Amino acid sequence: METVTTERTFKNLINNKWEESSSNETLKSMNPSNKHEVVGYVQKSDKQDLDMAVEAAVQARKSWRKIGKVERSQYLYKAANILEGRLDEIAETMAREMGKTLPESKGETARGVAILRYYASEGMRKDGDMIPSTDKDALLYTKRVPVGVVGIITPWNFPVAIPIWKIAPALIYGNTVVFKPATEAAVTAAKVVECLAEAGLPAGVLNFVTGSGSVVGQNLIDHSKIQAITFTGSDTIGKVVARSASERGIKFQLEMGGKNPVIVTKDADLNVAVEAVISGAFRSTGQKCTATSRVIVEEGIYNQFVEKLIQKTEEIKVGNALGEDVWMGPCAHEQQFNTVKEYLEIGREEGATLLAGGEVLTDGEYSNGFFVTPTIFGDVDADMRIAKEEIFGPVIALFKATDLEDAITQANDTECGLSASIFTTNIGSFLEFVDEIEAGLVRINAESAGVELQAPFGGMKATSTGSREQGEAAKEFYTEIKTVFVKG
Repeated sequence: METVTTERTFKNLINNKWEESSSNETLKSMNPSNKHEVVGYVQKSDKQDLDMAVEAAVQARKSWRKIGKVERSQYLYKAANILEGRLDEIAETMAREMGKTLPESKGETARGVAILRYYASEGMRKDGDMIPSTDKDALLYTKRVPVGVVGIITPWNFPVAIPIWKIAPALIYGNTVVFKPATEAAVTAAKVVECLAEAGLPAGVLNFVTGSGSVVGQNLIDHSKIQAITFTGSDTIGKVVARSASERGIKFQLEMGGKNPVIVTKDADLNVAVEAVISGAFRSTGQKCTATSRVIVEEGIYNQFVEKLIQKTEEIKVGNALGEDVWMGPCAHEQQFNTVKEYLEIGREEGATLLAGGEVLTDGEYSNGFFVTPTIFGDVDADMRIAKEEIFGPVIALFKATDLEDAITQANDTECGLSASIFTTNIGSFLEFVDEIEAGLVRINAESAGVELQAPFGGMKATSTGSREQGEAAKEFYTEIKTVFVKG
């Protein structure tokens, strides 16, 4: 039976007003550690709500552009301070809403603060270049100008960091925004938007609309007044975004699936490699696009590595995301829980050897949540589904390699190309890996899941459209270059 709560109902933010949806209906967000607990309610919006949000962004775009980067930066600094003041509250909401452990939730929220401050500092950096002209009496230069109205669609697995690393650069470079978060993490996203609104953003600059992907998301993707769209999520929806944006000739940015490999060479420090693989594969219950999914180990040290890996995996404490000393929380929601369960069964049916985990936890404290144990499969063949398809859960597939060349060949045997790691003490091995691996994020002696906010982030192959998020590279998507020739 559902727990009685006094949790808030969050409204849409449209033209600086908190509005109920036109449908007068709401959607509830549940705690995956306790599926009877309501975390909060958000609006079940329809096309009318989205149209109002887009129109508000259209009306605000000229005045927002004209106030300049320096003044725009002050809003981001204020928002960072407000978010920092609410860090513990928002982190707790995240832990309750999507099952990320409290320490991880605090770390993500702190990262959101840092991203806001990073892009606020962009207000004092150059936005163009002087270019020598062949005409000695002329001035030739470029300036970066905003794209216009940007649609932002974010997933549930990073409900603070991903919205901020899209919203902050969009705003600092002079765009206005319509933001639609994943419903499963919309309460956390609403609290992030509250921080930005409290910073005093002018009316219409940031608009926030919640609702289903099939209604709000699809209409945002197809809206004729949206001039760019950035999306992080599934391959299926990413293809819809690409098709619609291409037909209308607008900018689009996609970050989608990963099937990220880690290579462990015969000269690696195995203790370092094991700790990093555990963290990369099982933190956030494996629900990261950069999570370690495939581990390819040179055969000479395979048995030794696997023994250490199993031992460490079996020490992991699974439980309520707010629980003390809990290392791994639940799957974020029932649909993802069912997906992970399905892949656990697929792995068994395909003939992989279950070396650790593989259990669905249903007894005692686990009976009300979506808990699985961290899982390791050995004897995995490249043509198995667990070797090719993104599970987005705490599941490792192990492979043997005869040498580094074989390991890299296996690592590249995927349609995705987001992140990849190698563990080695040989400089030649890591240089060969850097040159040959087909991934946008390459890490040496470090877990596959991780990127610094000031560095470009994005993948190769089917993972990405090629443009990069975060760092200075973000301006390539959120601005266009205007070339100016001045004759005296």
